[in-house]
Amino acid sequence: MNFTLGLKSDPIEYRYSFDWLFELMAHHEIKYLQFGSFLEIYHLPDRYFTKLKERAANRGIRIKSCFTAHRELGGFFTGDPDMETVAHRNYARFLEIATLLGADYAGSNPGAVYRDRMAAKTNGIDCYLSHMTELMGYAKHLNLNGLTVEPMSCLAEPPSTAGEIVRMMATLHDYHRQNQTNTVPVYLCGDISHGLADQNREIVADNMELFTLGIPYMAEFHFKNTDPIFNATFGFGPEECKRGIVDLAKLKELIFDPASLWPVTDVTGYLEISGPKTGRDYTDKDLGKMLGESLSALRRHFGGPEQT
Repeated sequence: MNFTLGLKSDPIEYRYSFDWLFELMAHHEIKYLQFGSFLEIYHLPDRYFTKLKERAANRGIRIKSCFTAHRELGGFFTGDPDMETVAHRNYARFLEIATLLGADYAGSNPGAVYRDRMAAKTNGIDCYLSHMTELMGYAKHLNLNGLTVEPMSCLAEPPSTAGEIVRMMATLHDYHRQNQTNTVPVYLCGDISHGLADQNREIVADNMELFTLGIPYMAEFHFKNTDPIFNATFGFGPEECKRGIVDLAKLKELIFDPASLWPVTDVTGYLEISGPKTGRDYTDKDLGKMLGESLSALRRHFGGPEQT
């Protein structure tokens, strides 16, 4: 298994340009970008993305993955047919965008059931899985390598339990095995910061437990730090590491453990942290320092651009 560090584009949303981000990545020798979503992408013309791909390539950056930054594709859990239709249409456009950018994978967290309608979660999962089987076929038509799903840290946002992860991935894997010629596989985009605590702040499943469970389904993942009850996420700067629970040394052991049965040959871990709050007067140096500290911490543990 070949492992590479990458960065998700979320921190620059409406704050700084992609060109600024590409320069930062080149400075830190990070060559893979995971493109995060924003409202306008579903309406932008193809030329926007082909130009963006070219600008990235000019700085030695490859947009290797596309993954939503919000929950805008969660209409499958609402029980509303109009929301469901729009979610499917936008998801299909997101796959087209991934193709235009030259990405291998495209994905999203499945969505969220309304907290006042938790009994509808099973129907929401079934609805989501039904649409994903269709999108697996469209992704094959577009020549993507696969779709991705992110486990979350909330019971209203499946999959968040071990049972939900296994059930959803097994369903999609079985469908792909039966339709290999006209569908792509679905993998997990894991997140090392995602565990599950209940309403009493008791740990139901810790982040390492769920990450380990997910590895046989996982093609890529997110690096984030988190607090002991998975209530907030942040980076790996010196102060953040004092309050965070993610142990990068232990994570490295797990990733490169021969017993960890990754389903793909090339795996990328993307630093996924938010930037300063929108509207605050942070400078590019502030954001660059924040990202740089976390990237440097990851590089100290995981070395150069690629490890085997």
